[in-house]
Amino acid sequence: MIELPKEVKEYFPYVNVRPFQDQFIKTVFAAVEDRRSVLIEGSNGLGKTISALSACLPLAVEKGLKILYVARTHRQHDRVIEELRAVYKRRPISGISLRGRTQMCLNNFAARNTLDAKSLMEVCKLLKAKGRCPYYRTLDEQTYEYLQLQQQIATRPYKASDIHRICRKKGVCPYELVKASLSDVTVIALSYLYVFDPVIRTALLKNFDFQLQKIILIVDEAHNLPETAIDISSNSLSLFVLKQAELEAKKYNNKEVATFTNFLRNEIEKMTESINREEVISPESIIEIIQKQGSILNPRYFFEQLHEVGCSIRRSLLSEGKNPRSYIHGMSEFLLRWLETLGDESFINVVSRYNTRENVKTARLEIVALDPSKVTAPIFSSTFSNIIMSGTLQPLQAYMRITKLPENTVQCVVASPFPKEHILSLVCLGVTTAMEKRTPTMYKTIIKRINEVVQNTPANTGIFAVSFDVLNALVSEGLENALNKPLFHERRGMSSKANEKMVVEFKACGDRDGAVFLGVQGGRTSEGVDFPGDQMNSVVVVGVPYAEPTPRIKAQIDYYEKCFPRLGREYGYVIPAMKKASQAAGRPVRTLEDRGAIVFLDYRFATNYCRRFLPSWMSNGLKVLPYGDKILSREIHRFFKY
Repeated sequence: MIELPKEVKEYFPYVNVRPFQDQFIKTVFAAVEDRRSVLIEGSNGLGKTISALSACLPLAVEKGLKILYVARTHRQHDRVIEELRAVYKRRPISGISLRGRTQMCLNNFAARNTLDAKSLMEVCKLLKAKGRCPYYRTLDEQTYEYLQLQQQIATRPYKASDIHRICRKKGVCPYELVKASLSDVTVIALSYLYVFDPVIRTALLKNFDFQLQKIILIVDEAHNLPETAIDISSNSLSLFVLKQAELEAKKYNNKEVATFTNFLRNEIEKMTESINREEVISPESIIEIIQKQGSILNPRYFFEQLHEVGCSIRRSLLSEGKNPRSYIHGMSEFLLRWLETLGDESFINVVSRYNTRENVKTARLEIVALDPSKVTAPIFSSTFSNIIMSGTLQPLQAYMRITKLPENTVQCVVASPFPKEHILSLVCLGVTTAMEKRTPTMYKTIIKRINEVVQNTPANTGIFAVSFDVLNALVSEGLENALNKPLFHERRGMSSKANEKMVVEFKACGDRDGAVFLGVQGGRTSEGVDFPGDQMNSVVVVGVPYAEPTPRIKAQIDYYEKCFPRLGREYGYVIPAMKKASQAAGRPVRTLEDRGAIVFLDYRFATNYCRRFLPSWMSNGLKVLPYGDKILSREIHRFFKY
């Protein structure tokens, strides 16, 4: 076994260490020991989860710290618990994968009548205060059996699904039971929002009476964090919400509120009549319209009054046993946030038109955040240590600047453990999805190249296009008819459940003659799903997924240009696109035994500029193929033959 720090050996549960895994572990252990953060890139198959855990556990146990392991998906949270169970066979350790109230709640009324985590949190609070939840136990109702359950959960690693099953049998609230156990648990696996959303974080920290200074934070798939931070800080107000708020005001005979919501809705409709998609507006212009044309002399006071009306309606609905949702409350929170961000250059205000799922034209006001560090920096500067890791973080300096990690953060790129002969990276010249080149002739050429890959791939092939527009164009131009294998493809607006079912069916084809999966870069399948072995032998990345140059994208580039001169376009436009492409390209290579062919169908990937943003394990052996038929076929055939 390769030598690891002796403290780590006690927590590393496996006999063998993968190539370069020891470097990852030693780097993280040394950084945490020095109370420093570490920004570390490690490719697929390295074993980042157990590496980070085993490096942090000795110090967490010794110093009485908690480890918060944040990741996007439930599957990733459960993977943490699976690794902890392997550790538990060597050393006693506790851990919980924490899911939100929406997944843990047993109260049908609460779960059925809320749309998101924040609204359920508020409903839950109201139900408990009114004594209306049969699963909630107050302190004087906690029986010996309940306290035993609490103690049991704090002694070993438990998945959220295990706790949910136990609590359903016992008739107690799984969310409250987990909350009560958090103080005694060493590792908590949870979603980004619990740590980075200020409202949810405050509630979490209160539950286990811990300060951020006593927390080691591990952020997995950290390339997603900047976008998540932007989403947390942004907000919107749609015409639908305004219409519902007006109806709500009329129902409660509040003429003043009804008049205001009707007025504001009409003003937004007038503003959006002449715009195509979206337009950046002056935030003061809306306040001025409200003051002058709406005759609201003191907008802040009025918005606060709206908020109180909304709170009152929610209390009234709950007392009647109804869903305590108030559109007036939601509208007031947006308008107060509009005032809070007034004059802040890290936000823009947008009015936009869009189509609903029913293809009905509508509009909304938006508060769009531009600076992820407003969310990330307060956390990174307060914790004991941060481990920021992913397979696609380069250039590390850009990530450091965008998220404002501490200046003494350790930066490290760990080499790939994959044998070079297991990876084939190719770029095809003569094809592109650049906007002016999207012609039927170009799509037919792309389909021809895709078919060359599919015909020479042993089982399954994945294709990830830059957008649904390109995906649909490939289908329209005859992709399915050109293939000799079944085609599964994502659809715009497809539900998570339908997508998951389709992915399962596609994977199963790997055990037979194979199939083709067509999705989009940046979609749920291109980042959140692994395809080891024959589940995906080859992947075709169609185009560079640059964002459409909308006003908000231009504003993002301009904001970064002010913060980081001469780097605005790179930080706000190029890097996000290349991370999406890299994530999609990494789908077929998940274990050390996998052999994967990665084909970039866009000449731009061959340029030095784009190439430098690809992970080194993809770019180092990247081979550029000239334009022509059968050249790609020969490369793929030769790779899988040997």
